[in-house]
Order: sequence, then structure tokens, then C-alpha cells
Amino acid sequence: MTETRLKIAIQKSGRLADDSIALLNKCGIRLTKGKDQLFCTAQNFPLDVFFVRDDDIPSFVLSGACQIGIVGENVLSEKRISDLDSTQLKILMRLGFGKCRLSLAGPLAFNYQTNQDINGKTIATSYPSVLKSYLDQYNITAKIVTMSGAVEIAPRIKMADFICDLVSTGGTLIANGLKEFEPILISQAVLIEKSDIDQNVQTLLDRLMMRINGVMEAEQRKYIMLNAPIDSLEKIKSILPGSDSPTIIPLQGRNDMVAIHSVCMENVFWETMEDLKSCGATAILVVPIEKMLN
Repeated sequence: MTETRLKIAIQKSGRLADDSIALLNKCGIRLTKGKDQLFCTAQNFPLDVFFVRDDDIPSFVLSGACQIGIVGENVLSEKRISDLDSTQLKILMRLGFGKCRLSLAGPLAFNYQTNQDINGKTIATSYPSVLKSYLDQYNITAKIVTMSGAVEIAPRIKMADFICDLVSTGGTLIANGLKEFEPILISQAVLIEKSDIDQNVQTLLDRLMMRINGVMEAEQRKYIMLNAPIDSLEKIKSILPGSDSPTIIPLQGRNDMVAIHSVCMENVFWETMEDLKSCGATAILVVPIEKMLN
């Protein structure tokens, strides 16, 4: 009997590829991938991984060659607009990495005020469908020049007045004498699927989703431990932004102190620690969480 396996398509190289593999590793899935390898099988989970060009990932999922894929929202949006069949693809989860924005940009000397300033201009981009949709939304008339790469050079060689390209830090724009005008699409890595997954495969996908959720929950939180005076207990509990009620543990040989353990949001750590200390808390310890299931 053939084993049921889940198939996933991810980018074969680049930052999105590295982050996708890291996510699977954090989910406890061991992959053995050699250089330039386009396919590998997980050693300890019924998962097959296909390494393909990012533009091909939606097609792999749409055709059924893979049931799921990890791709940037920018690529997915372009595919959905240009190919009506791709509307069958749905986003299962936003993964929090590969964040960037598709933005209008142009020469530093240009005094950009509103998007109406691009009326009648020529814009170079690798995302013509997304750009056209944006232009239509605001009744803007502009000529679109489609390029497969090196978009930022277009104004310099007079191929276009402006560009519409992916921006992360903005360093590439500055290096080419350009500035960002405004974003038209905010993007990050997403997990996608086609809606008609076999029930046996769906069971495997549910297991993988549970692990991914656990990893993402853990990355957003930390475990905090401290000793606290009993008479400040209620005030300290109100300060702790835990996911559940904190655990209160008696301290041996102390009637006036207890130990408190709680899961807290990372972005309030320093403020929280300062507030806790002012309430008499001591031995405050914050540690990372590797895995977490609610």
C-alpha cells in the first residue's frame, strides 16, 4: 500500500528558501538537501519538498503536483490577477518572514505628492498585473514596461520614468539614485493550498499546521519566572501579560514570598520587568520558548 504523503513547494534559493527550511526544521522535520537538489524527502514526517522558482510555486499547487506551497504574497497576487484559475488558491497562514512591500519609486529629484503625479508616465515593473490593478483603481493612465529583473536601472537608461518594485530596506533604491514614493502592496511569506485536498492528506496538513502554529506562538512569546512578595501578588499578576493565569508556586521556607511562572509577550519585556521590580519582584528570569501548543 502506497504511503500517503504531503507535498510542499518552496523557493529553491534565496532568503525565502532559507526561512522556509528553517521553519520546517523548527517544526521538528529533518530534511537532507544537497546543493542544487530540486527534491527531497523528510526523514521523520510524511512530507516531500520540491524546490522550484518562486513564480512556479502557485502553478505547482494549482496543478496538484503539490498540495501546499510557501510563496510571497507579491507573487501570489500577480498570479491571481493574471490567471483566473489561480483564484482557487487560498492563503492558509501568513508566516511572518520575507516581509517587503511593492512600491512606486522614482528619481530623488522628483517632487512626488500623490499617486496622480504618475499620470501619463512610464513605469517599469516585474509585477504588471498588480500595478495595472492599482492604476485602474485610481483611474491613473500610465504605460507599463514589464521587466524580469534589474527594474531599478530603468530610469537611469531612460526605459521608464518610474519603477514599481519590491522594497525591503530601501538600500537598493538609494544605490540607484531612487526614492520610494508609496507602497501599493504589503507582502510576506504565506502558506497556500488548493481547496480540493484529499482527506488523508488533509490529516497530514493539519498535523503540520499544528506544528507551525506552535512555532509561531513560541517565537512571539517568552517564559518569565520571578519571586514575588505575597502582599504584591495581585498587582504583579495584573502586570503580567500572560496567555493564561500565571502559575503560583510556594517557596520552601518562605511565608512571605512565592514563585510566579508565566508566558508573556516579548514586546513588553523591559517595561514589564521594570514594573515587576518596582513591586518587589526578585530573581526575574526571561527565557525563550522552543515549542508551544495551546
